[in-house]
Amino acid sequence: MSRFWSAVTHGLTPYVPGEQPALDNLVKLNTNENPYGPSPRALAAIRAVTEDSLRLYPDPDAKALKAALANRYGVSPAQVFIGNGSDEVLAHAFIGLLKHARPLWMPDVTYSFYPVYCGLYGIEYRQIPLDDAFALRPEDYFPSDHPGASRHPSSEGNERAGAIIFPNPNAPTGRLLPIEDVERIVAANPDAVVLVDEAYIDFADPSASAISLVDRYPNLLVVHTFSKSRALAGLRIGFAIGHPDLIAGLERIKNSFNSYPLDRLALAGAMASVEDESWFQTSCRKVIATRATLTAQLQALGFEALPSAANFVFVRHPAFDAAELAAALRQRAIIVRHLKTPRTEQYLRITIGDDNQCATLVDALQNILHTT
Repeated sequence: MSRFWSAVTHGLTPYVPGEQPALDNLVKLNTNENPYGPSPRALAAIRAVTEDSLRLYPDPDAKALKAALANRYGVSPAQVFIGNGSDEVLAHAFIGLLKHARPLWMPDVTYSFYPVYCGLYGIEYRQIPLDDAFALRPEDYFPSDHPGASRHPSSEGNERAGAIIFPNPNAPTGRLLPIEDVERIVAANPDAVVLVDEAYIDFADPSASAISLVDRYPNLLVVHTFSKSRALAGLRIGFAIGHPDLIAGLERIKNSFNSYPLDRLALAGAMASVEDESWFQTSCRKVIATRATLTAQLQALGFEALPSAANFVFVRHPAFDAAELAAALRQRAIIVRHLKTPRTEQYLRITIGDDNQCATLVDALQNILHTT
């Protein structure tokens, strides 16, 4: 049937999501899901709305959820946008805020959905290499006429960005750009939207979020998800916080695409999750503690691990091929993510599971390394 595809469809290289295998006794550490599950209050709220009201459309503006998020983050409801997962929020931002005559700038090792959106929406983009330690250099994102602009070869060719996007912490590396450096990029590009994708920020220092900067910079948009720290990946809830003008632009796109993005179950679960701050904080602390333990254990086995502020670690072993390690783990019903791009082909991205899952992983790796 491909003869009926449009030229755009023929030209797309779709995003490949993490595998969701149906294996018995699986230790699943490949898609950065939260091992501790959603807030019990969120589950109760979801069950409570499985009633006759499901015959009615949900609130298209998600007013109650916007108010709850605005209250939590110290902004106004007019600064909050709600979408069907952060991927949909990002998609709306790409077409509504990031598509301009000049190219969109992004890191070369980053969330692989970004180039897919560029292909879908016909956005010219430029990938700026991370340094040898997979760190983002703020100076590479300054306009060429800025006093602090990088003269690194990777910065040549474009005088000014049409817009800028990067995750913080970065994915798949897990590295965190300090809030001071985020602000430097935003301040250096007052005429370009800077989108900071903070899907994993809740596993970092709370002060690291760029939401604290949105009232000072009308060009800054910060995107969050309920999939990671709030363990609601199955409901698809995302949001953005920024200047009301940016949010109004996203609303125009949403209402030209799908004016009812979140169903009643998702709205109820999200509201209850935001209200259960104790569960949220406890869950994040457990992931952070396990991350530190797992990193130390992997390093003891000879792995090199990048400093991570996310709910995963990005590691390589100098003496073993990453693809072979991933295959050997799979034979033991342990799934990790092997990203086969040139700069990352010798790295594994390993989700932080619970303590038992991580212990199983370490035991398996110890066996593999000592018998290979």
